[in-house]
Amino acid sequence: MNSPAVCELFLETLERTRQQFSLCVYGYVVMPEHIHLLLSEPGSGTLADTIHFLKLSSAKQSHSISEEHTNSGHFWQKRYYDRNIRSYSDFREKLRYIHRNPVKRGLCEKPEDWPWSSFRHYALGEAGVVEIESEWTARRRESGKTKALQAEASCFPP
Repeated sequence: MNSPAVCELFLETLERTRQQFSLCVYGYVVMPEHIHLLLSEPGSGTLADTIHFLKLSSAKQSHSISEEHTNSGHFWQKRYYDRNIRSYSDFREKLRYIHRNPVKRGLCEKPEDWPWSSFRHYALGEAGVVEIESEWTARRRESGKTKALQAEASCFPP
């Protein structure tokens, strides 16, 4: 995933996967040779089905824009590694690890400098290509419901 176009394509595919499988994405980082995802169990299907769909879809899409990445070996490894998060403290630790990965690898100075990460969502409330399940998102949804109710109410005067 050394190409910005391939990284963007992956994020678009992740968002489609999130929608199709009713998945909550809590965090991600796309690195040059691997990806970290912090996800919920999908609302439909299994996690294995979801990851299979994500891998297949993104590999097919990337092939159409980047011969360089498909000819230089496999786009994905055969296996993915999952870990169960058992506490909020584990959640915070894993999310921090994910967001700091590009800094640790020397790819950028600060987590907010890496464009293919959910860090800016958490730090600044920025909405990106992938909807991140967070307090920011919950507030946005609540605000949208309130605005919709207000608009509906204005259609029906007392």
